[in-house]
Amino acid sequence: MKELKVSDLSKTYGDKVLFDQISFIIHEHDRVGLIGVNGTGKTSLLSILAGLQDDDGDQRHVFYPNDYRMSYLPQETTLAADQTVLEAVFQGENEQVAVVKQYESALLELENNSQSTKAQNRYAAAQEAMNEKDAWNTDTNAKIILQKLGISTLDKKVGTLSGGQQKRVGLAQVLIDEPDLLLLDEPTNHLDYEAIEWLEDYLAHYRGALLMVTHDRYFLDHVTSRIFELSFGKLYEYQGNYETYVMEKAERQRVAAEQEEKRKQLYKQELAWMRTGPKARGTKQQARINRFEDLKDNLHQVQNDEQVALDFATKRLGKKVLEIKDGSYQMGQQTILEHFNLLVQSRERLGITGENGAGKSTLLNILAERLPLDSGELIVGETVRIAYYTQQNEAMDEDKRMISYLQEAAEEVTQSDGTTTDVAEMLEQFLFPRFMHGTKIGKLSGGERRRLYLLKLLIGQPNVLLLDEPTNDLDIDTLTILEDYLQTFPGAVIAVSHDRYFLDKVAEKLLIFNGNGVIDSYMGSIADYRQEKSTSVKPSKAKSVAKKIDPKTPKKKKLTYAEQKEWETIEDEIDTLERTIAQLKEEMNQQSDNYTKLQELQEDVDQKEEELTNKMARWEYLSEYV
Repeated sequence: MKELKVSDLSKTYGDKVLFDQISFIIHEHDRVGLIGVNGTGKTSLLSILAGLQDDDGDQRHVFYPNDYRMSYLPQETTLAADQTVLEAVFQGENEQVAVVKQYESALLELENNSQSTKAQNRYAAAQEAMNEKDAWNTDTNAKIILQKLGISTLDKKVGTLSGGQQKRVGLAQVLIDEPDLLLLDEPTNHLDYEAIEWLEDYLAHYRGALLMVTHDRYFLDHVTSRIFELSFGKLYEYQGNYETYVMEKAERQRVAAEQEEKRKQLYKQELAWMRTGPKARGTKQQARINRFEDLKDNLHQVQNDEQVALDFATKRLGKKVLEIKDGSYQMGQQTILEHFNLLVQSRERLGITGENGAGKSTLLNILAERLPLDSGELIVGETVRIAYYTQQNEAMDEDKRMISYLQEAAEEVTQSDGTTTDVAEMLEQFLFPRFMHGTKIGKLSGGERRRLYLLKLLIGQPNVLLLDEPTNDLDIDTLTILEDYLQTFPGAVIAVSHDRYFLDKVAEKLLIFNGNGVIDSYMGSIADYRQEKSTSVKPSKAKSVAKKIDPKTPKKKKLTYAEQKEWETIEDEIDTLERTIAQLKEEMNQQSDNYTKLQELQEDVDQKEEELTNKMARWEYLSEYV
C-alpha cells in the first residue's frame, strides 16, 4: 500500500510559525480536506509536499516510496505561455498519458492536413502505440475531463487564454495524469456550478489519494473523509467530512476552554502561595516554585480562533436603491444584456451565478457605474453608498502596516448601537491577532490581503454591497463571519458567486446567466434551481427577468385553434427528442477516439436538450388550458 508520511515538519515565515513539528500520514485512498485561516500555511504545506518549497532543518521530514507520483495544482497556474493546450494538459509523468499526447497530436495534424502521407503515417504509428500500451481508456477519460472543464481547442496557445481558462487547463493536466496523490489548491476557483458538481463526483470516486485546500463547504462535505486543520502552528485531524469536523471542533474547543479555566484557578492558588513570602514558604518548596513558573508560562496557551460577530453602523438607505430599465449591453460580438429590467430594493439579497464569461461581473460594473449601458437607463438612489469587492485588490503599499492601511478609511468604527470601537478591535474580530497589527502588507499572504481589503470596505459604512466572487480568496472562517454579517446587514447585497453554500446561506433570489443575454430569475436556493432545471423547469418559477407581464391582459381560458393543433402533436415531438438525445449519447460512446466528432456530438446533445426543455415547458403551459 502506497502512503505518504510527514514527521515533525516545521516551517517559519519571518516571525510567524506556520508548522511546529506537525506529523501525519496520507493513506492510499484518503480524501483529505486541508482548512485553516488565510496565512496559516495551507499553500506552503502543499508546496513543500510537492517539492517546490523547503521546510526548516537539514533532516528529511517527508517520506514516500520511490515510485510514488504526485501532481500539484497551485492557486495560480504557471503554464508555459508558448505551449499549446494539448502540450500543457498531456505533460504528466504517466506513461500512458505520454502515448495519448502523441496520438492526439497526430490526430490534430491529420485533421488539418488529411492528404499528407507523413501525417497519415504518423497517425497510424500513434494508433499502434495506443494499442500496444492499452491507452484507449486513458484517452477517453482525458476527453471527458476536457469536455467537462470546457476545454475544446487543443491547438490554442496557453498565453492567449484568460487566467480562469489557464486554471482549468492546469486542473485538467493533474486529473489526466492520475497520480498516486493529487494536491489541489482551490480547485473550484474559476469553475461554474455544473463543472463543480462534475468535479465533486469525479474526486469522490478517484482511485488515488487526495489532499486539497478549498473554501467550498458543500464540496468538502461531499468529497472528503478526513479533515486536517492548521491553527497556530499545529495540525488537528478529524475523521469524517466537513459536517463531522464542525461538530468535533466545537467539542475540542469546549474541552480546551475547560482546561484553560482549570489552569487559571490553579494559577490563582499558586500566586496566593507565592505572595506569602520566602519565610512562610520555607526552603523545601522549590518544586512548587518551579510548578508555579511553568503555570505562568503556559497560561493562555489555548489560542482560540473562534470568530466574533461583526457590527458596523451603516448609512441610511432610502427606498430607491438601484434600477435598470430596458437595459442592453454588448461586449464585442457577445450580448450581455438585452432589454433587461432589474429592481434592487433596500433589503435585497441577490445572488448572481451561471456560465463563465456570460457577463456576471459586467453587470456588477454597470451597477457600480464603471461601465455605461449601450441603451436603457440605470437609476441610482440618492442615498446609495456602494462598497464594491472586486476580484482584484486595490493597489496596496507593501511597506505600509496593516493598522495604518485601515486607519486611512477610519480611525474608529461606529457600531449599530451608536458605540465606537477602534480599528485594532475590528482587526481582531476579522481574525487578525493583535501581534500582527504592525505587520507590513508585503509580508501578508494573498488571502490575508483579500481579508484586509474586505474589512477596509466594510468599515467605510456602505449601505449597498457588490461582491464579485468573494469566496475565491477567503478562508472558511472569514466566509462564516461575512455570511453572518450579511444576514443582519440592513442594506442591499448583490453577490456574484459559484459557491453553492455561500449562495444558499446569503441569497434569497438568484439571477442565472446562461449566455447570449439569456438570464433566468429564480426565488430559492441554487440546489432547488438545479433540481427543477434537470426535471424541466416550469416557466412560472424560472423566467427571463427581461420579460414583464401586463397586468391588464385578460385571463386566458382556453387554447386557440393553433395551440390546439400544437397540443395534438407535442407529446410525439417530445418522445422524438428524447430518442434523438439517447441515440446521440450512444454515438458519443462509440466515438471516444475522435475528439472533434465528440465535441460536435456534445453540441448536438446540448441543442436537443435545450429544445426538449422548451417543449416540456410549452407542454406545461398548454396543459393548463386543455
